[in-house]
Amino acid sequence: MADYKRHGARYRARRRAVDILFEAETRDIDPVAVVEDRIQLAQDPHNAVAPIAEYTREIIAGVAEELDDVDDSVERFLSEDWQLDRLPAVDRQILRVATWEILFNDDVAAPIAISNALAMAEEYAGNAAPPYIHAVLDDIVQSSGEAADLAPGDAVEPEILVDEPLARPLEPGN
Repeated sequence: MADYKRHGARYRARRRAVDILFEAETRDIDPVAVVEDRIQLAQDPHNAVAPIAEYTREIIAGVAEELDDVDDSVERFLSEDWQLDRLPAVDRQILRVATWEILFNDDVAAPIAISNALAMAEEYAGNAAPPYIHAVLDDIVQSSGEAADLAPGDAVEPEILVDEPLARPLEPGN
C-alpha cells in the first residue's frame, strides 16, 4: 500500500494552483491563460485533462491580479541574503498561493493557509523549504494583524487543519 496523505478538495485546488503558476512562470505565459486552456482541454475526455476546480480558478485569478502586492509581501520578509527570484520556482509559487490566501481571501484562516503551504513544501521540496516558508508566512500574518495561532517550531499536522472535507479518498499517485 502506498504511503500518501489524504487532503480535502481545497488542498488539491491549492496544489493545482501551484502547478499552474509554476508552469506559467516556466513558459513565461499568463497563468489565467493556462487555466482557460485547461478548461477547454478538460471538456474533451480524450485529452485526459482533469477539470479545473473553481477554487483553483479563484486562486490563479487572485494571484495574477494581486501579484505585485503578493510578491512585495513575500520579499519584505525574506532574509537579507535572498531575493524572490532566487528562490526555487516551486517554493515561490507555494508562497504566492499562501500569501494571497492570507492577505486577500477572508474565507481562509491563516493557520489553514500556512498548514497547507507547509504540506505542499514537504511534498514538493522535502525538508529544506518548510522552515523558511513557515517563517515568511508567519511574518506576513503578523504584519497583517491576523493571528496565525501557529508558532515557529510548532509541529504541524496538515490533516488536522483542513478547511473542506475530502469528497473521496485519493488513489495513490493523485
